[in-house]
Amino acid sequence: MLQSISVHDYQMNSDSSSVETKLEDCVEPENALPEATLRELPESLQAAAALAGWTSLMPVQAKAIPYLLAGRDLMVQSRTGSGKTGAFVLPILERVEPGAGCQAIVLVPTRELAKQVAAEAETLGGAKGVHATAIYGGVDYGPQIKAFEEGVALVVGTPGRILDHLMKGSLSLNTLRLLIFDEADRMLSMGFFPDMKRLQKFLPSHPINGYMFSATFPSRVMRLASQFLDNPEFLSLSRDRVHVAEIEHVFYNVQAMKKDRHLVRIIEVENPTSALIFCNTKANVQYVSAVLQRFGYDADELSSDLSQDAREKVMDRVRRGKLRFLVATDVAARGIDILELSHVIQYEPPKDPEAYIHRVGRTGRAGATGEGITLVAGLERIELLNIGKRFNIDFQEREPPTIKEVERIVAERATVLLEARLRDRDKLQIERMQRFVPLARSLGETNDEVAIMAMLLDDYYQQSLHPAPDPNAVSRRLRRQHSSSSERKRDTKPRGDRRGRRRTR
Repeated sequence: MLQSISVHDYQMNSDSSSVETKLEDCVEPENALPEATLRELPESLQAAAALAGWTSLMPVQAKAIPYLLAGRDLMVQSRTGSGKTGAFVLPILERVEPGAGCQAIVLVPTRELAKQVAAEAETLGGAKGVHATAIYGGVDYGPQIKAFEEGVALVVGTPGRILDHLMKGSLSLNTLRLLIFDEADRMLSMGFFPDMKRLQKFLPSHPINGYMFSATFPSRVMRLASQFLDNPEFLSLSRDRVHVAEIEHVFYNVQAMKKDRHLVRIIEVENPTSALIFCNTKANVQYVSAVLQRFGYDADELSSDLSQDAREKVMDRVRRGKLRFLVATDVAARGIDILELSHVIQYEPPKDPEAYIHRVGRTGRAGATGEGITLVAGLERIELLNIGKRFNIDFQEREPPTIKEVERIVAERATVLLEARLRDRDKLQIERMQRFVPLARSLGETNDEVAIMAMLLDDYYQQSLHPAPDPNAVSRRLRRQHSSSSERKRDTKPRGDRRGRRRTR
């Protein structure tokens, strides 16, 4: 069904100076439907578009709307800002009845996006009298329950809060017709999968249509689609062009002296399922693995300095899926095949351009998608772009995440985890918990108390998302540091002490 391309499909010419690729301008389902235009839509939808000030449809809307109107389950690859909200809201307006109860649910990763989508739906739905409501945590249940009682047709919300309402019985899905996942990759990255699986139990027995919109479709998103959508078709759009690539090539231009901190921030934002991190030297492998371990990540190294026994133990953890981050040189990583590797991260570009292809080729296998991330500093940016020219790779340059961005994303993720844990507590556990409510209310009034709360949240977050590093890996690092320190001490002894007492005249 899909026409795709990966680094494995690169065919180099005899002079190795160029790469031929076959990539169609449009990747669409079989039996593709013709694009829609604004004038071809039903009059009610034209009126809705007019209220929003639309004069034409954006590419993702023109491509996707016919499938949603036809009731064909669909996965859509589309970047943020491409107009995807209108692509699913307009068809929803045509397929629901005002005041007849919840007929469409849009699942989103954050409260901000819930409010944004609901507001756009309210604007577009004004012409047909279709109302939407935003459902998210951190606010009172009362107004949300009132919206359900008034028969709101479109519910936009985070999986956790919608699940809360379903468990309380304040929301029923008996009239549900449409289920939409917006920014599915981000929802999984934030830890919403358990909530979505529990939500699945509340879906009606009658058939419903499912639609999934995501910037990327790694294997975990594809699995989610297979569990909620009925034989979905695939439509890929990006930057006003429809295409699909198994590997996304990204680089961050960072300060050389702060590369390690930028690496940690990128990992915090990306939240890889698993990652292979490449360094050009053994010294950098040891340093990067130590930084990640110290930060609390389940990371280990693979270099020629390891004994065969230690190497086998590391590889055993890799094969069993018990090691999330593996740091290695090109030589040490030869022959390694990690299933469902979501990210290849290059701490520095390779010296050999061919090595770039071999590195990123370890992700995006078996039809899944992956991401190749490279950190560059100074002239490394030029070296990487030259690799892109040689192999016809379209690199995306992204701004390094700021501390504020990391704080926001981590806070969102931690909230999801905490809400899920609270949801699972029984009555006795909740009663026991009440002992600490006064303390919880009082904390945060001073800097010391804020630090206590931050420490508790950090401990919980690390335990929930980042398993403790392998103690054997930490021991190896400490032994290596001790050995290096001993070597330095021997090297700094006075020459006469190493060769015996000097002769005196």
